[in-house]
Amino acid sequence: MTDTIKEHALDAAEFRRALGAFVTGVTVVTTIQPDGSPRGFTANSFTSVSLDPPLILVCIAKTASSHAVFSTTDHFAVSVLAENQKAVSGVFASKMADKFAQVDWHTRATGAPLMKGAAASFDCKTHDVVDAGDHIILIGRVIDFTHTTSSPLGYCRGAYVNFSLSQEALAATGSHAKVGAILELDDGIVLLDTPNGLELPAGIRLEPSSDANSLRGVLASLGLDAHLDFLFAVFEEGTRHAPGVHVYYRGRVSSDGLAPRSARVRVVPLSGMPWDRIRDDAVRAMLQRYVRERSEDAFGIYVGDTASGKVQSLAPSH
Repeated sequence: MTDTIKEHALDAAEFRRALGAFVTGVTVVTTIQPDGSPRGFTANSFTSVSLDPPLILVCIAKTASSHAVFSTTDHFAVSVLAENQKAVSGVFASKMADKFAQVDWHTRATGAPLMKGAAASFDCKTHDVVDAGDHIILIGRVIDFTHTTSSPLGYCRGAYVNFSLSQEALAATGSHAKVGAILELDDGIVLLDTPNGLELPAGIRLEPSSDANSLRGVLASLGLDAHLDFLFAVFEEGTRHAPGVHVYYRGRVSSDGLAPRSARVRVVPLSGMPWDRIRDDAVRAMLQRYVRERSEDAFGIYVGDTASGKVQSLAPSH
């Protein structure tokens, strides 16, 4: 290449938001300090590096209070938290004086603390410390590890993600269910134009796409190549006309995946939703919450019924 790639200053806040679109796990990184006391912090910048030799890495900000300790330690451990360990994540993301008194932990080969009940844990000797901008990359050689069948605690867009909740919600719906999707395309939402107003695509079950009555089947019939990301709402509707549980996912349709086979498909801008044309009160309220939480880039999960319920706030970043 003879042309020079031109660089321009990036908006730091927007860059952080873009990175937040990548779904990660949540870990607690620990070591034993020279005075014999334990030290640890919460991190989601964890990844595998090599199988032979077995290497993993975590990233630590140079401004972090733990930087001096972990940049010089000869050993450390990483506990991949299970989905019921949000409280553990919060403890190690805080400035609490005695964090280890608040959690259950044990040690293995190196003596670095490992969180009891974690989905997996890795006990490491320090392999290398790499300078990387405003962070260091701490690379560990794994000398011992454990893992369980527990679902991991996920993290995306500044919030925790419960990976098993979607399956639990579907399993609980029984035979009377409505499974729908809030699908984004560019800055709009995919809606269907019906005689009863604008509606979200929905079926009576999630899969398979060969079933015309399933959500996947409805999307296939409409020519929409959709990616379902996370659960957004679960609510009961106890009327004679629509009994049962309603489950809605949030997801997206790429521009390449938009080949609608139906004139009913509309992509309505988030900033100009025709609320009066969305006649289902529960769906309208759900979409209003979606637009609000989308602008804040922080989603929750509604659980309840059409009259009342609770948005389970997904814990913010620390």
